[in-house]
Amino acid sequence: MSSENSQTKWGQFIPLVTVFFFWGFVAASNDILIPVFKKAFDLTQSQSQWVSLAFYIAYTVGALIYNGISVLMKQDLVNKLGYKNSLALGLVISAVGTLLFYPAANMGSFPLMLSGLFIVALGFSLQQTVANPLAIALGPIKTGSQRLTLAGGINNFGTTIGPLIVSFAIFGSLSTASEDVSIESVKVPYLILGVAFIAVAIFLKLSSLPDRPTLVESTGEDSSHKGSALKYPQLVLGMIAIFVYVGVEVSTASNLPAYMEKDLGFSIKDIAPYISLYWASMMIGRWTGAVEAFTDNVSTQKILRFVAPYLAFGIFLGVNAIFHHDLAPFYVYGLIILVLIAADMASKGNPARMLLIFSIIGIVAIMIGMFTKGMVSVYALTSVGLFCSTLWPCIFTLAVSGLGKNTSQGSSFLIMMIMGGGIISWLQGYVSEFTGIQYSYIVGVLCFAYLAFYAWKVSGILRKQGIDFDQKIAGGH
Repeated sequence: MSSENSQTKWGQFIPLVTVFFFWGFVAASNDILIPVFKKAFDLTQSQSQWVSLAFYIAYTVGALIYNGISVLMKQDLVNKLGYKNSLALGLVISAVGTLLFYPAANMGSFPLMLSGLFIVALGFSLQQTVANPLAIALGPIKTGSQRLTLAGGINNFGTTIGPLIVSFAIFGSLSTASEDVSIESVKVPYLILGVAFIAVAIFLKLSSLPDRPTLVESTGEDSSHKGSALKYPQLVLGMIAIFVYVGVEVSTASNLPAYMEKDLGFSIKDIAPYISLYWASMMIGRWTGAVEAFTDNVSTQKILRFVAPYLAFGIFLGVNAIFHHDLAPFYVYGLIILVLIAADMASKGNPARMLLIFSIIGIVAIMIGMFTKGMVSVYALTSVGLFCSTLWPCIFTLAVSGLGKNTSQGSSFLIMMIMGGGIISWLQGYVSEFTGIQYSYIVGVLCFAYLAFYAWKVSGILRKQGIDFDQKIAGGH
């Protein structure tokens, strides 16, 4: 094992996570744009949802364009440009999208606004294709999924503060939000965002990030170097896993307000802290799952495993205290976090084992949510955020392991499957018309069941290729 590959390369990793922050910041800010556009352009509810549609479809379109160009060039685009140049290009594409907000606001054009958002997300698609495998490669493969988890924690920080900052920029202040919002007010925040994209592109270009990172190659009996990423079963099964994972993560949260309002009689204004707890649960889980990326010292890891989740939980309580929400209903949630810590310790840092354990607990949590009443069901469904939190990095690490030079192509196929968030949310909504909202969560149970199957299946596939996550192996070997 090469010594320089035995530790996380923080000097390279820290510049990289700035793009993870942006993805969260912009995606969560869309929730602020939807009501602004709805009022300004006099849209129906379904028309206002075109904001989300334009944003998430762009990931799939971006991945298709990427693969099309790679086929025409007979060479993988990222391998040709280099990882650093590809990241910078993705940021420049996103910056071009933000510039469209200026003429769109002047002309009062909703389609042009959507085009701007679409181009921003198109840039994100290329950034994600590069940044996810790069985060895994900046250190030993054993802690690759933990580094991706940590990057996800930074992404969640973006989702937490993005809506607050954007709504402050558009409405002037959070407390005295004026009713008559001019569409002109979105120009400045998005121009500033565009300048930030360009600044980060220059920053990353000048950083010490590797242009040709060392990626994991297969070495076992099934390790023949295959021409296409789609010839690797861990990737093809992993694409379905990403689709259903993003699906269960998004649909659990998006159907929760309707369940709490219709079935439990909550008023809409009282639901917000619970939705915020769901997304905070993602941060709690990711901070816990990232502990091994910081230190090899086992006793320090044990202490951090308890400190990290309760620190994240403390941030959630602090933010809600600032907004004068009643914190009393949330203290009991501290006990549920103990289940997360126990599951994290049982996984011993192995992404396949973690995916299996967390998926099974996810099924249990949803079943409790489906078959109990009142606050027990609310806490059970909210806790799904805890058990979804580290699944993206686990699936991503398992799916691209052993792909070697096909890694960036495989990564783009995984990014394409983010569309599962929109499709499975719609599917659960459709099912609920027949079953009622509480029982429509059976869709989430089926998603977790596939993830448990993938965790079991992929371990055997990778072992045949000479990859075993219980052995400490470095990023390149």
